[in-house]
Amino acid sequence: LESSLLTQPWASVYFGESTFLAKACFGDTGYILLISDLSSVWYESADAKAVGQRSKELNKRLTIHVSSFLHHLGKLMSPLLAGQPDTTTSFSCHRSAGGLSVNVKSELSGLPFYWDFHCCPAPVEMVSHHFVRPLIRMSLALQYQVQELTSLLLQKDAEIKDYRESGAALSRGEEGCPGQERSEQGTSFLLSTGLAC
Repeated sequence: LESSLLTQPWASVYFGESTFLAKACFGDTGYILLISDLSSVWYESADAKAVGQRSKELNKRLTIHVSSFLHHLGKLMSPLLAGQPDTTTSFSCHRSAGGLSVNVKSELSGLPFYWDFHCCPAPVEMVSHHFVRPLIRMSLALQYQVQELTSLLLQKDAEIKDYRESGAALSRGEEGCPGQERSEQGTSFLLSTGLAC
């Protein structure tokens, strides 16, 4: 499931007054949830056996196959991750020294439905896969695009200079900037976005 989680986008979610970034992946045999407040990162990976056991503890009146339970839990989480939380489902969270607990309250077949995600601190490798590496790749891609754009603008400036030296009259909108200024503009953009390496 973690490989599938890599393809999932981050979503901004609200648990009470707290804002988090979250992504999740649900399947017939379990789920994986990753949550961050940009200061800490927590996760939970649960297989079908763990889900079945916790389901019996939290939903004693419900009799449902684990795969169907996971499907319903995924349906409850989907609107939240899409930025359109269902008003019939409530989410809350509780932080502790050992992790983060996310509580879900809803209904299933007219009966109360409860679930608790027990998230622990994510390992460094997971944080690297889902946060650090994508940010570095994005930074490098943006730097490349800025360099390409700066190169094109410098080429355009050189063409404008040639036209001017040949005696052609240029409109104000066709006038270029000095090459040094072009380069400084590109560097300034990267610094302003915090993506300069």
